[in-house]
Amino acid sequence: MTKEAIRIVFMGTPEFAVTILDGLLQHNYKVVGVITAPDRPAGRGQKIHESAVKVYSKSKGLTVFQPTNLKEGSFLENLKSLNANLQIVVAFRMLPKVVWQMPALGTFNLHASLLPDYRGAAPINWAIINGEKETGVTTFFIDEKIDTGAVIMQSKIDISPTENAGELHDKLMHLGSDLVLKTVQAIENGNLKTTVQPLKETKTAYKLNKDNCKIDWNSTLDAIYNQVRGLHPYPAAWGLLSNGKELLNIKLYEVLKHSEAHEFKNGQLIISKKAINVAVKGGFIELINFKFPGKRQMDAVSFLNGFTFDENAQML
Repeated sequence: MTKEAIRIVFMGTPEFAVTILDGLLQHNYKVVGVITAPDRPAGRGQKIHESAVKVYSKSKGLTVFQPTNLKEGSFLENLKSLNANLQIVVAFRMLPKVVWQMPALGTFNLHASLLPDYRGAAPINWAIINGEKETGVTTFFIDEKIDTGAVIMQSKIDISPTENAGELHDKLMHLGSDLVLKTVQAIENGNLKTTVQPLKETKTAYKLNKDNCKIDWNSTLDAIYNQVRGLHPYPAAWGLLSNGKELLNIKLYEVLKHSEAHEFKNGQLIISKKAINVAVKGGFIELINFKFPGKRQMDAVSFLNGFTFDENAQML
């Protein structure tokens, strides 16, 4: 099959997907249509927000569809009319069978983990939260379930002990772009090989929510440190500060860990003129960059200049 014979429909929404779409165009693959999320109001002014993929696609003159219902008749007719023979999905949503079965060459997805581990919505975050030393990206053919289809290719990458989710996201974005190109080239050359995913219990990338982003100050030093960097820059780990009669919600963006034996109670604050440390099992978490509701993000020194701690202040 020639490169010109491949007609791609690309499905994606965030910036992560833009890099992959750009890679396809840079290598002269024909993208006959793009499917992305509907425009939504966002921010304080509730202005209509277009997805990163839509903004990029418009700049390249690509045909864009934004269905609210992927099973709706007019959308399916529009999709068929593109006459695509390959669909590529990156950070979109679950597809109905009528959509993923449509192209002759199949529909494959790029997932930001080494499947079968970290199936689900937040693989980058959970790899760091769980203290993994390596992760990667996987291309696989979509089937009826979530992230369970036959694996096409994988690429691995090390996770440094200090990098956060935002930094790992950017590395995987570029690694993923390369892997998608290799996958399309294998389809083009007719030498595609797939591997059925093993039926085994895997580490899961649960959707992030308020509960699993809350810090348990009775956890270990490493667990808390990994949770903060695994949730930075978004949505951010958070904790409750009991300060006298106040109970304050604090979002933590950057911390340091100090391994040290001590006899302080877990969650107890140790305050100096230039540092805020929280005693935990195995050492201290030093708060470097954080934010209180209604306040701007700030460092510890700036915060200490205008805030008074109660003598019994602690993290709950």
